[in-house]
Amino acid sequence: MARDSSDRGMVYWRSRRGMLELDLLLAPFTREVYGMLEAGEQERYRELLGFEDQELFGWLLGGEPAGRWQPLIDRILAHKTAPQ
Repeated sequence: MARDSSDRGMVYWRSRRGMLELDLLLAPFTREVYGMLEAGEQERYRELLGFEDQELFGWLLGGEPAGRWQPLIDRILAHKTAPQ
């Protein structure tokens, strides 16, 4: 359990970016969805966080195609628009 807690804390910290627009998408997704993802999806999300802010911005807010990352990008964007 402690491992899961420390992993989620690290992922949340990495979700806090240098751009407010990204923070507003990634931090809530991490807080509210990350823990419910399957292990493989969690790994992909952690990999996604390794990209530079400008690239993430283009995928998440600029409408640029994200290739193999598109399903995860779509899930993050769907969470943003889901009724709270």
